Amino acid sequence: MVQNTETKEPKKKSKIKVPHIFVILFIMIALASLASYVIPAGQFERQANDSGAEVIVPGTFEYAESSPVTFFEFMFAIPDGFIQTAEIIFGIIMIGGMFAVIERTGVIALGVNKLASKFADKGLWIIPTLMLPFALFTTFTGQVEMSLIYLPAILPLVLKLGFDRITAAAIVLVSTIAGFSVALAIPANLGVAQEIAELPLYSGIGFRIVLLAIVMLAGMAYVWRYAKKVHNNPELSIVFDENEAAPEVEELSPQKATKRQVRTAFTLLAAFGVLLFGLLNYGWYFRELTGLYALIGITAGLVAGLKPSEIADAFNEGFKKILLGAIVVGIARGIAVVLDAGDIMDTIIFALGEFVSIMPDSLTAVFMLIVQAALNFLIPSGSGQAMVTMPIMTGLSDISGVTRQTAVLAFLLGDGFTNIFYPTSGYFMATLTVGGIRWEKWLKFIFPLLIVWYSVAVVALVIAQFIEYGPM
Repeated sequence: MVQNTETKEPKKKSKIKVPHIFVILFIMIALASLASYVIPAGQFERQANDSGAEVIVPGTFEYAESSPVTFFEFMFAIPDGFIQTAEIIFGIIMIGGMFAVIERTGVIALGVNKLASKFADKGLWIIPTLMLPFALFTTFTGQVEMSLIYLPAILPLVLKLGFDRITAAAIVLVSTIAGFSVALAIPANLGVAQEIAELPLYSGIGFRIVLLAIVMLAGMAYVWRYAKKVHNNPELSIVFDENEAAPEVEELSPQKATKRQVRTAFTLLAAFGVLLFGLLNYGWYFRELTGLYALIGITAGLVAGLKPSEIADAFNEGFKKILLGAIVVGIARGIAVVLDAGDIMDTIIFALGEFVSIMPDSLTAVFMLIVQAALNFLIPSGSGQAMVTMPIMTGLSDISGVTRQTAVLAFLLGDGFTNIFYPTSGYFMATLTVGGIRWEKWLKFIFPLLIVWYSVAVVALVIAQFIEYGPM
């Protein structure tokens, strides 16, 4: 027998390389600018509601004189986006600096070792253990930006337990987005939407509790399944080819905290209490939080015995690590900048409202969900989107026979779920940067779960419409 000695070279898989996120966003800004030459300009009248916020007056839309985006408006879109999101950008950068200092104190390593020892034989249970409190905190406060705090804190632990960066990001993002999307008592999105729809504040909570449980169970099962697969075979990790083929895992040895580290840990707990107090009682946003993050980093460093220059070096390292995510926020805002400059934002809103109004009454709520999801790309703010769309959706719900509570639910789900994959969602992109995850890799991971979540959302809205979901 003659053996065939020819060796066949393995065929290389042709991979479609997704452009850098900067390229994607720049193309979106260019397309939005070009759209101003095609879409007619128009405006709604706006008036202040009881809380002083400017809301659209339904039925007042009028076409205006065309004002397409000029070359200079296009050129200034990105810097204007940076200016408009300056406090968010500085807040994100300062988070990176703060965690770099905390990491240098050794407190995070101690906590990771302790938890890793506890979960060494039951590592998968870390998933529900972390996801449940993250979701519950978010569903009552709306503080999805806390993802930027959660992820760097749990990332070393998740890696040490034999999972990957995607698992860590999923634990944080899936839980917080689930809590935000099916809000039980969030003032910023649910409260504003129900106020505009003239519904009792936080009413309809019973239906949303059941829906949140279903969404969370689906999310935890999905993350659990992926994490188990990666733990059993690291090569199945979506980010395996990114220097994570064989992560070094140190031996779990009990380490005793020094007195300085104990004092640092208590200082951080007290600082976290101040953070929650400011968020819940004074509505602190990134401006206030940036100052607090800087103060926490400096104080923790000094208590831990770091020299001022060491603290400064740590801040500098942290700034470098998170800079990409912060820059993405400013560039992404450029899309809204050019839409406003061309006076076509209101035209798009009007057209989408008309689209919903001509749909069959039985599907009105589902199309409200689609419209809200589309608009969140342009208006990545829950309260901002509520003020823009809910006056229109409330009127449409009255005409079509859909209850106003159902219209609010369609808004919550449409606005919420998109925050886990839209590149215009600033804190989401920054969270991916903290985890060292490229956007297209995350899309590959999250897409199947999105199909499940949106299927659940459609069924929930059909049921809500059938039972005439109202104030409860």
